[in-house]
Amino acid sequence: MAEMFQGGVHRASRIRRAVVIGNGFAGAENQSIGLVRALGLWGRQSLHRVTRPRGGINEWLHWLPLSLHRKFMPLPAKRTGLSSDVLEADAKQIAEMARQTFDIDGPLLVVASGRDTIPVSSAIKHLAPENVFVVQIQHPRSHLNRFDLVITPRHDYYPLTPEGQGQIPWFLQRWITPCEPPGSNVVLTVGALHQADFTALRNAASSWHAELAPLPRPLLVVNIGGPARNCSYGVDLGKRLAAMLQNVLWSCGCVRISFSRRTPAKLSRILMKEFSTNPKVYIWDGEGRNPHMGHLACADAFVITADSVSMLSEACSTGLPELPAGTRSGSTIHW
Repeated sequence: MAEMFQGGVHRASRIRRAVVIGNGFAGAENQSIGLVRALGLWGRQSLHRVTRPRGGINEWLHWLPLSLHRKFMPLPAKRTGLSSDVLEADAKQIAEMARQTFDIDGPLLVVASGRDTIPVSSAIKHLAPENVFVVQIQHPRSHLNRFDLVITPRHDYYPLTPEGQGQIPWFLQRWITPCEPPGSNVVLTVGALHQADFTALRNAASSWHAELAPLPRPLLVVNIGGPARNCSYGVDLGKRLAAMLQNVLWSCGCVRISFSRRTPAKLSRILMKEFSTNPKVYIWDGEGRNPHMGHLACADAFVITADSVSMLSEACSTGLPELPAGTRSGSTIHW
């Protein structure tokens, strides 16, 4: 893909630059960044972000298509939240830039992930079809020919199980799950794309060596996410997770627990109460450097909550033992 465009668009043109269309969620943006890194384009990319109105009633309107949400609840004229190196995702501006710079810089790779990025990425392809190569990560739940390439996990592409279909009205099922087999512009993956490649892990191991290398072994890392559509996060899960960790604590040199921004306070309080005074256990409180990459690089084993395919995929890529805590159908702990 990095060598040429498909579909008759300047096959001899080499891609030397990229635009990442993000939605502000690390789980989605990391997939796009991971692909850019793997293609050797890191440092030659720019990040553009789709923004929704936030706060108040807006938290109840995320089910709306982005265009309708913005129409009913316009963004303030003076927006905050975008850092100086993150640009607003404007399809017309990106397409115009691709056209104007094509003769000098060649085709532009556009990589997007997440529902809110779909209208932007497809519009860019429509406006500058001869100048861009558009990759949509995760199934867009729309016509796949709007993109040059769609990269999606197998579980996100194939039709729902009979149990899953029972939860979706019959007239919506054809919009929720695609038909099989996939077309030539679809790449199916086992897990999610991510940026925890060899170079990133090596750099993280070096960066965190002074803090993590002296720790007693084995080092068990526990990554806890948050509620998802099919993965509940009640008090019951917290109690089960605490009991499971107590059962294996004797076999660990140390345990390091990290919560995400999505972790419910009621669950984190249970684990804090259970382990905050245990000298074997360190709980990251969200302050200071995020140890996530250091944990991936230096751990001997993982316990990962099953709500996040991205976290599971990152841990699996290290080749170390991984134990999913919780299932997609409830809050059962598996050991």
